[in-house]
Amino acid sequence: MTIIVHHLNNSRSQRILWMLEEMGLPYEIRRYERDPKTMRAPASLRRIHPLGKSPIVEHGGHTLVETGAIVEYLLELGEGELAPPPNRDAVLKHRMFLHYAEGSMMPPLLAFLIISKLGILGKPARKPVQSMLDDHLDWLESELDGRDYFIGDTLTAADIMMSFPLEAARARAGLDPSRPNLAAWLERIHARPAYQRALAAGGPYAYA
Repeated sequence: MTIIVHHLNNSRSQRILWMLEEMGLPYEIRRYERDPKTMRAPASLRRIHPLGKSPIVEHGGHTLVETGAIVEYLLELGEGELAPPPNRDAVLKHRMFLHYAEGSMMPPLLAFLIISKLGILGKPARKPVQSMLDDHLDWLESELDGRDYFIGDTLTAADIMMSFPLEAARARAGLDPSRPNLAAWLERIHARPAYQRALAAGGPYAYA
């Protein structure tokens, strides 16, 4: 049964397209464009789910929201594809990153985006929020010491979840070559054929 992805440009839904391409699962894209002035999703997404957020996935009679929950659902369909190695430490670390990406990393990134739009009014908050983000980036840099991906030498769903916040951090929150492990990780995922196919399928994506 084909998976329907309600895909908004420049959004978290790009991760779902990438994951589907890595897994080789059949999918269909329903496209939505942000309002060029407000950058908000169109009201038509609310006809699919009341929150009007992307990604939304429809499959098997279910309508799924929340990127992490969708990723876990796709892991169930994949029967081991993109799952962590079968040992307790890897499983727990993988689960942590699935939740950390949105629960801990994205809130200060969103705050930083809002602050940047406030001009001089946001200036007092810029330094403390950047300091908070630097703590995250320093820790993540150390997590990639000696390995190619967050759970080892093989891509897992944890890397897919981490892609959006780290791409956003490079675009607007200080992630640069001074953190070589993170910079190399971004280059590594961007070079993957499935990532490239997902870009072609999803359309222009500012963080790639």
